[in-house]
Amino acid sequence: MAVRTPLYYVSGNLREMDSAMINDIKSLAIYEYSLNPSVSLSVSGSGGNLTSINDTRLQAGAQSTSVSAFPNEATTAEPSTVTVSYQRITKTNASITPTADTGKTFPLYFTSGGNLRAMDATDFLDTFIHPAIDTLVLGTTTSSQGGTYFVSTSDSVAGSTLVSATPIFADTRADTTLYTSDQIPETLDQPTTIQNYYLHQINGSAVTLTQVPVFADASNHVKEFSQAGIGSLLSEYIRSEAASSTGHQITFNIDGSGTARGTSMINTILNGSGNYQTRFVGVDDYRAQEFPDGSPITANTYVFNINKV
Repeated sequence: MAVRTPLYYVSGNLREMDSAMINDIKSLAIYEYSLNPSVSLSVSGSGGNLTSINDTRLQAGAQSTSVSAFPNEATTAEPSTVTVSYQRITKTNASITPTADTGKTFPLYFTSGGNLRAMDATDFLDTFIHPAIDTLVLGTTTSSQGGTYFVSTSDSVAGSTLVSATPIFADTRADTTLYTSDQIPETLDQPTTIQNYYLHQINGSAVTLTQVPVFADASNHVKEFSQAGIGSLLSEYIRSEAASSTGHQITFNIDGSGTARGTSMINTILNGSGNYQTRFVGVDDYRAQEFPDGSPITANTYVFNINKV
C-alpha cells in the first residue's frame, strides 16, 4: 500500500496537505461517484438478477358439499399457502477505462529525500479511491453513501431518489374480513397488502475543495489542478474500481454478507389452522369451507446489503 501526501500551492510555496484537505478530496470522489455510479440497480416487474425472495400467505381450502348434511371439519380442505416470488432488482456494472498513467497524470508529493514526484496509479488509488470506496460501503451517514442504495417502506425519502414506483417486495396476508359463510364457495385467495418495500438511491452531497493538489505538466512546470480536473480523475478511477476491481468492487445482495442498508423486508403470515364455516343452501345442498384465520407471525426476514468483493 502506498499512501502519499499530496502537495498544494500557498503563498509561493508547496506544502503537504493535512488530513482534512485529503479527506475533502476523498469526499469529492464520493460525490463524483454519486453523479454517475458504475454499479447501478434497476427495478422491474420480474427477471432481476439479485436473490429471489418469497411472500407467503394463507388461502381458503376448497369447499366441500353434501346432499344430506354439512360435511364435517375433518373432511374439508385445510387452508393452504400461496407463495409469490419477487426477483425485481437487476444489478449492472459499467465498463470503464480510466485515463492512463503517463507519469505525470496524478498529484505531486515529496519523496523522503525532499524531491518532487508524481503519484502513480497505485498511489492515487491507495490515497484517495480505495478509502472512498470503503466509506461508500461502510459509511454511516447519507453524505458518505452517495450513489448507493437502500430499502424503505416509504416511496419518498428525503435526500434520496426513488428508483421505481414498483415495490421490490410486498408483504401480503389473507384478508379474513372478505371471507363469509353466506358466500361459500368463497374465492380461495383473497389477499391484502400489509406493506410495500421500495428501493431508493442516495443523493450525493456536493463538495468544494478548500485546496487543490498540484501536478507537473508536460514541460515539468508545477500547476494546480482545477476542481473539475481532479474531480474528473477521481470519477474515472472510483467508477472503474467500484465496478471491476477485486477487493474494491461494490456489490449488493439480499441475505448475503455485508452492511445492511435500510429497513428489513418482513414476510408475515397468519398462523391459524382454519376457520370452519357452513352454509345451508337448500334441502339437498349443504356446504362447508375452511377460511384463513389466526394471528400474524413473521415467516421470513430479508435484509438488503451493500458489500465490496
